[in-house]
Amino acid sequence: MTSSFASAASTVVDSILFRDAFGTQHMRDVFSDRALIQRYIEVEVALARAEARCGVIPSEAAEVIARESRLERIDFDHMRHETDIVGYPILPLVHQLVAMCGEAGRYIHWGATTQDIMDTANVLQVRAALDIVEADVTGLRRILAELSRKHRDTPMAGRTHLQQALPVTFGYKTAIWLAMFDRHQERLAELKKRVLVVEFAGAAGTLASLGAKGFEVQQALAEELGLDVPATTWHVARDGFAETVNLLALITGSLGKIALDIMIMASTEYAEVYEPFVKGRGASSTMPQKRNPISSELMLAASKAVRQHAGLMVDAMVQDFERATGPWHAEWIAMPESFILTAGALHQARFALGGLIVDTDRMRHNLGISRGLIVAEAVMMGLAPAIGRQQAHDVVYDACRTANDTGCSLSEALAALPAVTRHFDRAAIDRLTDPANYLGLAPQMVDRALALSEKSAA
Repeated sequence: MTSSFASAASTVVDSILFRDAFGTQHMRDVFSDRALIQRYIEVEVALARAEARCGVIPSEAAEVIARESRLERIDFDHMRHETDIVGYPILPLVHQLVAMCGEAGRYIHWGATTQDIMDTANVLQVRAALDIVEADVTGLRRILAELSRKHRDTPMAGRTHLQQALPVTFGYKTAIWLAMFDRHQERLAELKKRVLVVEFAGAAGTLASLGAKGFEVQQALAEELGLDVPATTWHVARDGFAETVNLLALITGSLGKIALDIMIMASTEYAEVYEPFVKGRGASSTMPQKRNPISSELMLAASKAVRQHAGLMVDAMVQDFERATGPWHAEWIAMPESFILTAGALHQARFALGGLIVDTDRMRHNLGISRGLIVAEAVMMGLAPAIGRQQAHDVVYDACRTANDTGCSLSEALAALPAVTRHFDRAAIDRLTDPANYLGLAPQMVDRALALSEKSAA
């Protein structure tokens, strides 16, 4: 056994085997232990600077705290051991920072409480993580826009209840996917103003330890960190973080919908799209012919996991009085995993859709397997002006039964009916029964979706 396996993690987000399937290094870096402790230090330093600006602590002390508080000087093993005893990491961290800063150390963590530092550090993590998600969503929107533009007029069978229903275009399908992510982009922008706010209010949230300087220090701390100031303390009002993870659940839910469509369309019987070919990807250990839709499977799995975490975050909103007795801890599980899984799913989506293989011939073939029955509605509406709506319905109904019973096409069945041939020649009947001539406004909907997407990106 190699040393790397000896130190392997036990969850998929950190696993040597699975971490790049379910996440990305960039997002893991945001939520790593070292990054989190660095955020704690960043908040403690920013607090010292803010309090020096407001005359609460000496400026010289703030300078020493900023200069001497260094991540590389932290004894992580000792901090872990003390955290196991205390139950939270901030007091163990403060102990080490005080020792680093000498006489100035007495001013570290002045007027703060543990959750002030942890929540604000988490907000800084969320800000960095949302930037990654937003960039991936933007990239995915570009891919979906290109697919929609390219396949605006590519006819295929639209399906309801897994049965062929009416013709659509593949561009129409991908434009629906695009519109989902346009909305997610809007939600991301809206979310930030509610979530990217400082949490600093002291033991019971009243800023009592700082007296009349409380609001001034809170504002200065927010400015130091580039955050906004909330109306009230939010350490037991967790709707912001809950909204964040629930937005990730919406994003991965949309990815799950796309993944399911791709997986079904890639099945042998459909064979309409395939994920990009990479030698060995999706191979079976026993069936050499297999080409499994691996990225879609991972996207679907992530959507299910993040959905569970979204529920956990909503449950964690139910907190008692002015400091919770446990629900807060559930966030420590849900938030990092949700962001990592979302980043992984978006990465898989950009790979799968960016190189998606679209078999337009197979789409047209599948569109024709009902021998024209898929456009029975179109034929009925085409006949109605000549013979009346109800008679047209009855004629087409009889023709559909004939086509089903004999295996002929709808066009052939209609051409054998005098009620039809009195008004339409064979060429007209063939036009009526061609699925590509009954796309409704699908192409125009693609145009509208693209225009709106471009407008929102501007």
